[in-house]
Amino acid sequence: MKGNDEMKELFIKWNSISLIKRIVCGLIIGVILALVVPQATVVTIFGSLFTGALKAVAPVLVFVLVMSSLASSKGEGAGNMKTVLFFYLASTLIASVVAVLFSFVAPTELVLTAAAENSAPEGIGQVIKGILVNAVANPVASMANANYIGVLTWAAILGTALKVASDNTKQVLSNLADALGQAVQWVISFAPFGVMGLVFEAVSTSGLDIFAVYGKLILVLVGAMLFIAFVTNPLMVFVATKKNPYPLLFTCVKESGITAFFTRSSAANIPMNMALCKKLGLNEDNYSVSIPLGATINMNGAAITITVMTLAAATTLGISVDIPSAIILSVLASISACGASGVAGGSLLLIPLACSLFGISNDVAMQVVGVGFIIGVIQDSVETALNSSADVLFTATAEYYQKRKAGIPFEMVPKK
Repeated sequence: MKGNDEMKELFIKWNSISLIKRIVCGLIIGVILALVVPQATVVTIFGSLFTGALKAVAPVLVFVLVMSSLASSKGEGAGNMKTVLFFYLASTLIASVVAVLFSFVAPTELVLTAAAENSAPEGIGQVIKGILVNAVANPVASMANANYIGVLTWAAILGTALKVASDNTKQVLSNLADALGQAVQWVISFAPFGVMGLVFEAVSTSGLDIFAVYGKLILVLVGAMLFIAFVTNPLMVFVATKKNPYPLLFTCVKESGITAFFTRSSAANIPMNMALCKKLGLNEDNYSVSIPLGATINMNGAAITITVMTLAAATTLGISVDIPSAIILSVLASISACGASGVAGGSLLLIPLACSLFGISNDVAMQVVGVGFIIGVIQDSVETALNSSADVLFTATAEYYQKRKAGIPFEMVPKK
């Protein structure tokens, strides 16, 4: 009994520590273990279990939350969702333009490698077709395969149909959503151990050698992403809210961006973002839809990756890119980025589509994709952190914007 009491007391003390502090502890321990005992690959199982649990619960959580919210809503969030959608699309286009500017200022050349084996979409029509096909995919298969376009579509259809259901039925959906939310909280409590395993795998596998060959390319990619994260996105928030955006931004980076950096999956980070929105006191009817939608179409980082890698390929081949072509590339990369989650391989496999704009052959373009996979441990981590944290940032901003228009007072980060 004494042993059980001590374990319970230790567990309570552990949970009383800020989750961010616990995650930082896990990160540090993971780095130390990777440097001291890199052969201890058993540590990676913690990362696999954590990411696997998040990916498993996220589609079901999204399906039930969206369905429950729509079934019980009074249709008051339409204006808010339009605002969220505007922020998502506008920020993605701005990200692509910024990527063009960074590439022009610091042009980079690639060391082309063996072609990647995956197949890429042949045109924008194929990307759009993929989105539409995913939208009408079997709902059970959509949840099993983490096809969030399909999950959102069927949740919206069923949620709308259930508006006429009895109050008891709606209460059952609400209770189920609450139960899934509690399950997510249990999974999130293991984040420090998951991050420990993920960072161990990254450091022990790739080390720091990756900076030697592709250092400049990584700097351009990461530099553009950081510029979007800390300059243009906050500027959009300020214009909408007329308040200092950085308290909200830093909260999103700390509590969403950090975990997304290590999970490297916007889908896996949906539960973390849902929990953060709840902590910020946002309307569940809004964020239960906007967060999974953001994981599908809010792709600032993906637009940057597609643009920078395409222009790097053009520079390597000695292709001159004029301003009109750069503008077309920005629009194409933005549209393609919105479909990245529906294409196997994410943003990297949409690079050949953008390369075709400059007449770059598919064989060469797939070699560029191969380079992307080499630097992916850094590029994909920062890209996901930007994408995921911006989902919460713009969800909150849209709600605050609506409140400002209505003359309702609000705080950017509500006090505890």
